[in-house]
Amino acid sequence: MRALIHQLFETSTLGREDLIHLINHMDDDDRTYLFSCALEKKRAFYGDSVYMRGLIEFTNYCKQNCNYCGIRAGNPSVERYRLDKETILKCCAEGHALGYRTFVLQGGEDPFYTDDILCDILSTIKSTYPDCAITLSIGERSLESYARLKKAGIDRYLLRHETASPSLYKELHPNMSQENRIQCLHTLKTLGVQVGAGFMVGLPGQTTEDLVDDLLFLKDLSPSMVGIGPFIPQKDTPLGHASKGSVEMTLLMVALTRLLLPNALLPSTTALGTLDPKGREKALKAGANVVMPNLSPTDVREQYALYDDKICTGDEAAHCRQCIEGRIKSVGFYVDMGRGDHPDFAIEKEDKKRYAHLTRFA
Repeated sequence: MRALIHQLFETSTLGREDLIHLINHMDDDDRTYLFSCALEKKRAFYGDSVYMRGLIEFTNYCKQNCNYCGIRAGNPSVERYRLDKETILKCCAEGHALGYRTFVLQGGEDPFYTDDILCDILSTIKSTYPDCAITLSIGERSLESYARLKKAGIDRYLLRHETASPSLYKELHPNMSQENRIQCLHTLKTLGVQVGAGFMVGLPGQTTEDLVDDLLFLKDLSPSMVGIGPFIPQKDTPLGHASKGSVEMTLLMVALTRLLLPNALLPSTTALGTLDPKGREKALKAGANVVMPNLSPTDVREQYALYDDKICTGDEAAHCRQCIEGRIKSVGFYVDMGRGDHPDFAIEKEDKKRYAHLTRFA
């Protein structure tokens, strides 16, 4: 097992059968060694820094009906909301004052937000805060739409592929096309956007082989960012009574992803913190290097219920920032409030200086 982990550390590659064997047969000592290797690889590119992103969940309307998601179109129990431009800009102003230099605008696939509306919002944010990066996460759109959003100011786009398994994808996403979702990721890469993909761990019916296929899909796609979180059921969905995903398996996937994609940006997700009070800290020690405290107005956070028991829904933005910073420092890392671009897209002088110094060890 140590030889396989060492091979992965040295070459950033491992065959499908070896990855399956590794996942199925690791003991506690092997996991400890894997996490230490992942952390060492992360330090080669990013040192002990952890980037902060300010999350703004601006709409919980969605036209899709994903079977696991609490804001699915078919859920009548959701109190729907949309943030207008003025409110979004207020969130950005508060975030900028708190030191954030990346804003993550996330929402469902809401037809209300046309390209014209979004581009107006994005261009205003960009002109008001030219020192900031904008990350957008609003699902599948056309090439023309993505091109307009890029021109309006987005730097990054998050679109988790959810699962690489065709059969599992079909079960989870009624009337959606896995091929189209994957094409969206490639389209965004072609446009020069920093792309984020990712998957859930512990989905009903998911196998080790499915997880390995997710890892290999990511290796082939080579995204700038990878979001990995445990599946957590939401009571008002078709999967509301399914079992939760495993924190331990999620951490394992984070560590393996770090070794397969050494310079990727890997969030320590809120979902991990929901299942384990120390889940976010554990992810940082397994190779993650991004956290996303919430800048959304507190009166709408509970309505953005992708899953049950989500943490930090009542915390003010300043408290979220202070809390996360304390957690980061408690496990030996430090907060970096810069844009935190992927090394291939770095524009800040400090980022370029850091990467030029550190990547020689990779």
